[in-house]
Amino acid sequence: MTLHYDPQQLRAKYAAAKPFPHIVLDGLFDDAALDAVLREFPGPEGMKWREFDTPLEKKLGYYHETGTISRTIRDFLNDMNSFEMLLWLEALTGIEGLIPDPYFGGGGLHQIEPGGFLKVHADFNVHPKLKIDRRLNMLVYLNKEWRDEYGGYLELWERDQSACRVKILPLFNRTVIFSTTDTSFHGHPHPLTSPAGMSRKSVSLYYYTAGRPESERSAPHDTIFIP
Repeated sequence: MTLHYDPQQLRAKYAAAKPFPHIVLDGLFDDAALDAVLREFPGPEGMKWREFDTPLEKKLGYYHETGTISRTIRDFLNDMNSFEMLLWLEALTGIEGLIPDPYFGGGGLHQIEPGGFLKVHADFNVHPKLKIDRRLNMLVYLNKEWRDEYGGYLELWERDQSACRVKILPLFNRTVIFSTTDTSFHGHPHPLTSPAGMSRKSVSLYYYTAGRPESERSAPHDTIFIP
């Protein structure tokens, strides 16, 4: 696995980003590696997906119990949980002792078909099985020839929920990394307008620590959607 940025050089930029610590990196991974993942990325009928269809979210999520993903995709997911990735992320964010999620709970492969969306929210804060604290999200986008008019922007919102501060188009080999707290509100609230058969594809990785700063602590909770 080759990572094309020096995390130490980006650490100050990450920490200072608004509305909460984050960074957007184009070309973090080799194009060839993500091309291989994209070629074998299952379509909506290609495997058993976890389906979400509510007023808050309409998407397909990774149902890891099926075990139907290809070896190429499995190897990529394992690389994202490797010690090399953890050390790189620790150097970027300053968060020490990162723990990957071997269950990919809520993470893994995602795709959203035309008309789909994910309302603005803050993520659940404690791993339901491992009981450790969620600290970091990494989203890797796999969308070639994605146009502005298709939408699907990842929106980062102000901590007081007042407005969107940053909009990020989900382009191929674009990676977004951000710290997760009870006020790291994000989502893509507007339904996709991509052509029929063209979905918004991504790989989501979540990282944890055994404990977190006292200023960030709260009782365990599920996803918090903005009303």
